[in-house]
Amino acid sequence: MTADRLARLALSRLAEPGNLRMTALVAELGAERLYAELVAGRDPRGTRTDLAERLAGIEPERDLERAAALGMRWVVPGDTEWPSALDDLDDVEPLQRMGRAPLGIWVRGPLRLDELPAAVAIVGSRSSTTYGTDVAAELAAGVSRAGSAVISGAAFGIDQASHRGALAAGGPTVAVLACGVDRAYPAAHHRLLDHLAEHGAVVSELAPGCAPTRLRFLARNRIIAALSRGTVVVEAAIRSGALNTANWSLRLNRPVMGVPGPVTSAPSEGVHRLIRSGAATLVTQAEEVLEMTGRVGDHLPELPQAPSTARDRLTRRQQQVLEAVPLVRPAGPDSVARTAGIGAAEVTATLDGLRRQGLVERLPTGWRLADDEVGG
Repeated sequence: MTADRLARLALSRLAEPGNLRMTALVAELGAERLYAELVAGRDPRGTRTDLAERLAGIEPERDLERAAALGMRWVVPGDTEWPSALDDLDDVEPLQRMGRAPLGIWVRGPLRLDELPAAVAIVGSRSSTTYGTDVAAELAAGVSRAGSAVISGAAFGIDQASHRGALAAGGPTVAVLACGVDRAYPAAHHRLLDHLAEHGAVVSELAPGCAPTRLRFLARNRIIAALSRGTVVVEAAIRSGALNTANWSLRLNRPVMGVPGPVTSAPSEGVHRLIRSGAATLVTQAEEVLEMTGRVGDHLPELPQAPSTARDRLTRRQQQVLEAVPLVRPAGPDSVARTAGIGAAEVTATLDGLRRQGLVERLPTGWRLADDEVGG
């Protein structure tokens, strides 16, 4: 139980997640020294004045003991489980006056963050449509089957569908919360979060017992983006919090992907703006997501193609003759030849070849397209 670990825990209780002044002081002085100065009554950079009331009630040793008894662990930089991807947050510009890597993160569940496979964040609207939840679940299941983890926020709508899609495919999934990992928010998702705590992981930089707030959701989004190799947005209105996650992913220089919805759909308007501006790449299937987040050359999706037909295999000359054959009323070879602009002898030979392929038929009064061709 190192002094740095305890200091980071205490400092995380003193300031809100993503607090730039606190993280800057930790970077400058170190967590242990900063906490010691605050406890001793000193006021480094005018910090203690704002934190005095909170400081008196903090007992980091007891916090760790209680958390361990409830199956929760406090992971800090330097631990083997610390996900180094979070350190990238120290190198990006703040957003809405918050940023940088967390002082530590609380984890509940057997999935170790240092063993987390290549992860994809799938986020979107709480007020999702059936279309949106179906797509999110399919994408999550697809990337899970390919060996990637799914990261989301356990909220209603797209988040819930993403977690359930990953679970249905037997893949790992992580919920990042804007409250303590011991709390179920929303309350209706307590079974989902309990299941994740048994089979995956529930993560937060907020101490156990902390309640969610709007600013904590915004701070939480940077953790979702940082833990992932890329972010997929499925349905997001113009002011959706999912767009904040996408913004963090862009700041981290990680791919942002958007699933298009109906052009008249308000829940997809934010996604469409991302795609139109070039900030997001349009994706419609898991293979396209994996192509964007995997190693170069892996998971290359096959381009969809219509089934090959007999017409596709014709030479250009055969196609020219076939297009000159009438649909219903038969025509003689001379008439077909004039329409095609090809000599009669060649047309006659070509018509015989087309007949053997079932594309035309010969009647006593001349040639016409076969019934299958007329119907097609």
